[in-house]
Amino acid sequence: MTVLKSALFIKHPKTCLSAFILALLIGVGIYQTTKPLPPCLSYEGPLRPVNNIQFHRDLTWTDAAGKRQTDHEIFDTILTMIKNARQFILLDMFLFNDFSGEITQINRPVSKEIVDALINQKQNYPGMYIGVITDPINTVYGGLANPLLDRLKEHHIQLTFTRLDRLRDSNPVYSAFWRSFIQPFGNSKGTLLPNPFGCGRVSARSYLKMLNFKANHRKLIIVDNADDYIAMVSSANPHDASSFHGNAAVSFNGPAVIDLIKAERAVFELSGSPMPPEINIPEIQNTSEVHIQVITENKIKQAVLAALAKAGIDDHIFLVMFYLSDREIIESLKRAHLRGAKIRILLDPNKDAFGYTKNGIPNRQAAAELIKSGISVRWCETHGEQSHAKMLLIDYAGSQSTLISGSANYTRRNLNNYNLEADLAVFGNDTADIFIDAGQYVDLVWSNSDRQQFSVNFEKYADDSLLRIFLYRVMEATGMCTF
Repeated sequence: MTVLKSALFIKHPKTCLSAFILALLIGVGIYQTTKPLPPCLSYEGPLRPVNNIQFHRDLTWTDAAGKRQTDHEIFDTILTMIKNARQFILLDMFLFNDFSGEITQINRPVSKEIVDALINQKQNYPGMYIGVITDPINTVYGGLANPLLDRLKEHHIQLTFTRLDRLRDSNPVYSAFWRSFIQPFGNSKGTLLPNPFGCGRVSARSYLKMLNFKANHRKLIIVDNADDYIAMVSSANPHDASSFHGNAAVSFNGPAVIDLIKAERAVFELSGSPMPPEINIPEIQNTSEVHIQVITENKIKQAVLAALAKAGIDDHIFLVMFYLSDREIIESLKRAHLRGAKIRILLDPNKDAFGYTKNGIPNRQAAAELIKSGISVRWCETHGEQSHAKMLLIDYAGSQSTLISGSANYTRRNLNNYNLEADLAVFGNDTADIFIDAGQYVDLVWSNSDRQQFSVNFEKYADDSLLRIFLYRVMEATGMCTF
């Protein structure tokens, strides 16, 4: 038999080699999309009491004269948190750079502001711990220097680039090829191709790694505050070209901060970085009317589906989302509508991306399906920026509310254990300030006012193209997409 196989190989070497390569790619693709997750990913913390929880938002709108206006509540709060810290700062941010893409307008230099604030605290309090985790996208996957982040290292601030290769692959058709034939060669600084995100030039391997489509997409900060610790989980990036984006965030203190640090320690571990120091959180009385839960990766999807499954007649659902394409969530929204829930969905029109124009996929196709089901949909009216919030607010008829907010878009890649994501699930009486403030935010961006326009009717960006519907379904199912 061995002789026969050898004879067949000699007679048809190209066929046998092609079969071997195909088998290799299929095997790599299957394994890398289903391999075990590193420990403590897809994490669900216990339900925790909280006494000090706040909703924050960054707003961008056009005034009566058509001029764009902004209110940077999230970034200003983050800077205040850093300024007040004395012993501990942990920052995990996806985009952390001053790349501007094709944007020609002046942006707020939020990346420099935060780097300066971190360095200032380290100089004033040399013994304090400061750890920064970010995504390799900020060096174009090793192809370009990032002077801002280099400054952190120069001032002895621990900088960790997430090891994305240890995560599962969302784009197996391409990733199997990349892992087998490109990844072993690594990457280095180059000049062959233009930086896809801004100035400078990079190697071809930067582009090839970028097409692997995975990210540490978390956006959070944890700091000490007097005798306590406070954390914020957000949708906002310290990225200059994103500085006008609309975003939402929740800050809190109490024992759930420990859960958030536990979720972050998992990222340090998979990246081979030194762990942050242990911290002690003061106990609080379990008398709060609000409880929170730290959720990451696929546990976010499970929490969203559970919250929607409980919604029915006389319940109110409001969703503000940058990307909506996950089939299970779309079907769950449609079922909640059939049960009598009143649903309002506000989506980014997916037309603006750092000076480039996008084709509206996936939101316009998802919106068309929801509109046909009788669900109300409006668009954020963007002018170069993006409506980047990712939040779900449900007011149940029995006076209870649920808020789920953080970094995760409602897409296959964000919710099915491919990206790293972090959200908070907040539960409590609808009279709590956190739910009142979140409700006022969604009412504002949905209804506008005489001097502030945030959103427009569905018809303005409606798209019923069968070709783009087909593309959306294929891209969502295969992972060959950036959403």
